[in-house]
Amino acid sequence: MKQRHHSPEQIIRKLAEGDKMLNDGHDIAEVCRHLAIAESTWHRWKAQYGGMKANDAKRLKELETENGRLKRIVADLTLDNAMLKEVAKGNF
Repeated sequence: MKQRHHSPEQIIRKLAEGDKMLNDGHDIAEVCRHLAIAESTWHRWKAQYGGMKANDAKRLKELETENGRLKRIVADLTLDNAMLKEVAKGNF
């Protein structure tokens, strides 16, 4: 089975549709079959995107991207700092 990558907006739309189906009396297995996802995916999405709106999910994705970029910058600066300390000691 081919893996699909859903955007946060698509996930939130599917969660809303699934919640509506659950409220109408369908069970979780039917909902997951209708949405073409696994039950584990449903629970993971529910935990991650539970009460979000589409713009909240977009902002979350932007923050995660920025956080990754900042972590790389810190790692690079730490490495540069360590190299400069070695050069200052004269042990190169």
